[in-house]
Amino acid sequence: MYPAIRDILFRLEAEKAHALSVNLMRIGGSLAPVRLLLRKWFDVPDKQVKAFGLTFRNPIGLAAGYDKDGLAWRGLDCLGFGHIEIGTVTPRPQEGNPRPRLFRLPEDRALINRMGFPGKGAEFVARRVNKPQPSKLVLGVNLGINRDTPLDSAGDDYISLMRTFAPLVDFLVINVSSPNTLGLRSLQARDLLEDLLQGLRDERDTLQEQLKRQVPLLIKLSPDLSDDELDDALDTITGNNMDGVIATNTTIGRRDLVSPVAHEIGGLSGMPLSKLSTEMVKKIHARTAGKLIIIGVGGVMDAQGVREMLAAGATLVQLYTGLVYQGPGLVARIMKEL
Repeated sequence: MYPAIRDILFRLEAEKAHALSVNLMRIGGSLAPVRLLLRKWFDVPDKQVKAFGLTFRNPIGLAAGYDKDGLAWRGLDCLGFGHIEIGTVTPRPQEGNPRPRLFRLPEDRALINRMGFPGKGAEFVARRVNKPQPSKLVLGVNLGINRDTPLDSAGDDYISLMRTFAPLVDFLVINVSSPNTLGLRSLQARDLLEDLLQGLRDERDTLQEQLKRQVPLLIKLSPDLSDDELDDALDTITGNNMDGVIATNTTIGRRDLVSPVAHEIGGLSGMPLSKLSTEMVKKIHARTAGKLIIIGVGGVMDAQGVREMLAAGATLVQLYTGLVYQGPGLVARIMKEL
């Protein structure tokens, strides 16, 4: 049925269609009978994975960007995801960039977004996630800075968010790689990243002592880093004992696209990112001798994409754009093929 539903959704402006799907999953997730029905429809076999002290029911997760404000995660859990990453969340509410800021590229099975971290802020999202969590779901939050926060104060924003969400969720992700917040990606440079991660490492260690459990802290990297930049980032990440990386965020590259909106400014996701992100996972795995846990994301559209990510060295895999083009049954189909 999904191709017919997708045709209807694709007649709507992209961000409106996205908001509609989030609201449907929010409503479905709030009603116990609907949750039971969704779980029956999207029955997913377990294939457990253990990483940074957590047990995932399967290796497939939902990437940040879909459920920015923690509205729909209880409904999304019913689609079979082993983990869900909410966000990106900023300390204070903000509007993000002017609309339109989300574009479909159906000819390329891709999206371009220049959202700019729109959201209701940490206080709102904390209320949304401070609810009973489904027993098999691992929940994470992607953390970002407000657009008016100076880069030399970025650590203050991240630490504030860590303190808010560490008691509420299973893992935290530091987003230093979105192309849609001015200057943010410069935080991946060695000196800036070293200064940032020293403070975040100390805060994570303090939180672990307070909570009496591990607080996994991951860094989300750009696919557009050069080899030297990647080496610098990985040296800093491993030197500060981060728990893992997410590879990768969206790309500003525009190679071999045919869509008429390919010129739009923003981060590109979907099938054109697949080769780039998988190659980045392979590089990270090789450069860290397989000792750094990697969540692979970017262009995963089917079971073959998952296999390629896992073969490249990823422990877990995330998707988002694939869900837009393939529909809510994607996780179940992938897991049955795996």
